[in-house]
Amino acid sequence: MKLYFSPLSCSLATRISLYEAGAKATFVEVDPKTKLMEDGKDFREINPLGLVPTLHADTGDVLTENAAILQYVAGALPEANLAPADALGRARLQQWLCFIGTELHKALFVPLLDKKAPADAKSYALEKEASRMGYLEKHLTGREFLLDGFSVADAYLLAVLNWTAVVPIDLAKYPAVQAYVHRLRERPSIAKAIAEERVLYARELARHASQTSQVTP
Repeated sequence: MKLYFSPLSCSLATRISLYEAGAKATFVEVDPKTKLMEDGKDFREINPLGLVPTLHADTGDVLTENAAILQYVAGALPEANLAPADALGRARLQQWLCFIGTELHKALFVPLLDKKAPADAKSYALEKEASRMGYLEKHLTGREFLLDGFSVADAYLLAVLNWTAVVPIDLAKYPAVQAYVHRLRERPSIAKAIAEERVLYARELARHASQTSQVTP
């Protein structure tokens, strides 16, 4: 498999899942601003929207959208037990992937992360914090994972909650969620993925700073 990613974005979830499964994969970095890949080619030739993650499967097919990619990885690597095998379990997995993708990732975090978002949009997003994070807090109280075992949904949730480091959401208000994050960060697959992408993210920031200074009169 070949994963197109940007450091510390939601594509981190797929890297974690691949590491968790011990799968062989190639990782191609995409600059989120320029949409250029490491070889200088335009990533939009692969995914017209220029969004990561994008996965080039061993079959030759190209997949987009985080939830779809995560479920594909889980299905392609069943021995890793990254998704339930029963019908209800799969539905529960999809339920959490949908919640993370819509209620947390897009509705709550994206406006807070977007430097161009107006103040009213950020305030509106923060109005959703208590209900969304409260729902998550209640579910994780007394639980180790979202489901009965570690799944691709946990990988996605961890990737999203990782952004609390740079947005005004204090995990201390949600002790079960905070404990969950600390616990998962100690998992080898997650510790490895985050450590690697932090280095790449620092390089990305330095690259963008250099580009800005070059165009500033």
